[in-house]
Amino acid sequence: MSDPNRSPRGRYAPSPTGELHLGNAWAALVAWLSIRSRGGGFVLRMEDLDPARSRPEHARQILEDLAWLGLDWDEGPFFQTQRMPIYRDYVQTLLDKGAAYVCTCPPEAIEKMRREAMAAGGKPKYDGTCRGRGLALQAGAVVRFKAPTVGKTLLDDVIKGNIAFQNEELDDFVVQRSDGTPTYNFAVVVDDISMRVNTVIRGDDHVMNTPKQILLYQALDAALPVFGHVPMVLGADRSRLSKRHGAMSVTAYREMGYLPDALVNYLVRLGWSHGDQEFFTRGELIEVFNLENCGRSAGIFDLEKLQALNAEHIQAKKPAELIAPLAPFMRASGIEFGAGERSERIIATLQPRSKTLEDMRDQALFYYQDKVEYEETPARKFLKPAALEALRLLMAKLESLEDFSEPGLEAAFEQVMTATGLKLGKIAQPVRVALTGRSASPGIFEIVSIIGRESVLRRLQQAIDRIEAEATS
Repeated sequence: MSDPNRSPRGRYAPSPTGELHLGNAWAALVAWLSIRSRGGGFVLRMEDLDPARSRPEHARQILEDLAWLGLDWDEGPFFQTQRMPIYRDYVQTLLDKGAAYVCTCPPEAIEKMRREAMAAGGKPKYDGTCRGRGLALQAGAVVRFKAPTVGKTLLDDVIKGNIAFQNEELDDFVVQRSDGTPTYNFAVVVDDISMRVNTVIRGDDHVMNTPKQILLYQALDAALPVFGHVPMVLGADRSRLSKRHGAMSVTAYREMGYLPDALVNYLVRLGWSHGDQEFFTRGELIEVFNLENCGRSAGIFDLEKLQALNAEHIQAKKPAELIAPLAPFMRASGIEFGAGERSERIIATLQPRSKTLEDMRDQALFYYQDKVEYEETPARKFLKPAALEALRLLMAKLESLEDFSEPGLEAAFEQVMTATGLKLGKIAQPVRVALTGRSASPGIFEIVSIIGRESVLRRLQQAIDRIEAEATS
């Protein structure tokens, strides 16, 4: 049994056969939080024993995504393909203990015995032909674990509860293939024993692997880890999450402008709760997380909820904290965006209006335009001859205005209101369209102050020229 007095030590062990999907990220997050919340160590391992599907580029992308999510590790990444001598040593240990045996049955003979077993109403299992033959390890042979044929194997799962497996359902499963490579269940156990992992939290698609792994732990006289299997993530139609439900990979959400803290917050809440609280910082999650509050039912992924939570996280950040995350999006639009007061002021005006960093970038573009690009509807509605007097008066006021702060700008607008008899809205909307090309933007005094005198005057003149040109055409 597992020793509760041992310092918690967990792991995440993805297969580098594709991108890091949301469901895998959810399982990784729970595994990571279960360790970090108790001050333990975390190991990263790449289970790359499938040569046909494992790719170095997938491994690199997974590492980048985990780092972006902030799921750090203390040791690794370890790669199973670099650990072959360790697996062979453990195979020999099982053989020496009599817990495994060499099998030379050809594949066609095994297939025949399984067909015959099914025809007789039994399980398609290996029939144990080589179990008592005492064969020596030889080229082309496999090594099979000598599984018990009676009794039960019990899984004490910290999330799902107690699960009993009938040993008669198992067969003598292979631990080493004919080419000398280990099978998945064997390699996982060897890795976790040799890496001193005592807490195994993973997706519940691994539940059926666990009885075989428990038997291997016992045969190797190793303490069992704490096992916990988290439910999968489903789409809104309660089917397994797939591409038809939207983007699947962590990389895609990163590229769409979601914050890592928001994605972490959303993923953990898919299957874990802490009262009614929905918004968590990373520090809060580490402080309050516990496995006991993980649910047993599948989480339902909802893109609108993720987007709303992402907007909350954007608003909760200090503007300076968003400069670095926003910069790649700005560069993609040809804008160099770096640290400084102006960048912080721009972000501050957009935070209440932005759901993603991509959204924030799109809304920020008007600050950097040399020539305003007007949206057709607001330009037609507000850039009309009736606005000319106010625009010209405002230009005159701003040219001579000494205090270009927001209070100074407000005073200049009030003077134009007095001179024209117009209310602020009648002046502000044409000015807004003149400066941004849109009918909606942050506060008019804020954006005038940030854009600056020279650019504001140029944009107002552009709007005046447009109105005059259309009036005479």
